[in-house]
Amino acid sequence: MQKFLGLIILLAVAAAAAFFMFGKDKISSISGGSSAPKGELVTVTGRAGSEKIAFLQSEKVTQLLAEQGLKVNVKKAGSVEMVQEAASDDDFLWPASQINVESFKTSTSRTRLQQSADIFNSPIVLYSWDIVTDALIKAGIVQHKEGVNYIVDLPKLLELVKTKKQWKEIGLTQLYGSLIIRTTDPSKSNSGNMFAALIANTLNNGEVVATDTVDNVLPQVKDLYARLGYMEQSSSDLFEKFLQQGVGAYPMIVGYENQLVEYSLLHKEHLELLKAKVRILYPVPTVWASHPLIAMTDKGKKLLAALKEPKLQKSAWEQHGFRSGLMGVENDPSVLEVVGLPKSIDAVIPMPNATVMNKITKQLSSF
Repeated sequence: MQKFLGLIILLAVAAAAAFFMFGKDKISSISGGSSAPKGELVTVTGRAGSEKIAFLQSEKVTQLLAEQGLKVNVKKAGSVEMVQEAASDDDFLWPASQINVESFKTSTSRTRLQQSADIFNSPIVLYSWDIVTDALIKAGIVQHKEGVNYIVDLPKLLELVKTKKQWKEIGLTQLYGSLIIRTTDPSKSNSGNMFAALIANTLNNGEVVATDTVDNVLPQVKDLYARLGYMEQSSSDLFEKFLQQGVGAYPMIVGYENQLVEYSLLHKEHLELLKAKVRILYPVPTVWASHPLIAMTDKGKKLLAALKEPKLQKSAWEQHGFRSGLMGVENDPSVLEVVGLPKSIDAVIPMPNATVMNKITKQLSSF
């Protein structure tokens, strides 16, 4: 009798073990259970612009990518630099502009391109301070409309910079020296590169610079950049110095819209101070940074597909301030705590073509 009971118990244990090993997965698949991968995650290696590093390394994004069976090993690199030659172990490159993709197609690594697609969009903006913005509003350069600060007269602002107007001449007696807009190195970083394009278009009477007109504006673009002295090589480094050193050292800088959103979420203890002192200025028109991902391997293609998932796109906006690069996806500023964000970016001018941009970049690389 005891042997018989022991046999029943043994069979029951075996059945339970079999159910745990096989039945659980079956039920999970029927009921739409967790999509978390089984076994080891696939590591995808590559480089990305500094503005996307915090996104890729965040706990939420790491978790969402793991559900797709992926783990990302990423290094920071300037968008302009990274596309010139990909490392042999790169599965992907993630610059910040379609122009970077076009440059990659002419690089020594061009044969490795398998797929590319825009993932996010970020408008190029200027960051400034309350007192500077107020002075620019009085000068008719900036207009405050529906809670958003727009640079409605960029030609006038560039003229003040070009003619070395003093800050005190626009009512800012507490600031030393002449007006200046600090930007990243356009030969290494995309934000500096795109602002150079925006300057060139502005100086070309608001028309996109082409091969037959670029020589007319290049001397003025070079003159503006020559006054900047040392330029940071990444947008994140420039933004950090803007916040750390303040209005005296960095009255105005060029950056991406998402940077203030992301910083505010990561440093909520500074949120009220940021709301009181920091201003986002939207050039009218501006240019889009489209953040295309370049996939060079099958693993890179898997990452590209994963980044288009709705949950990742939602996290990109709500935790990092990246507007979606997908059709039909809306980005609601009201879910964010940062003030001064428009619901949509309506005034946009195209970038010059890759040939023109390469010429502009080459001319500015000597600084």
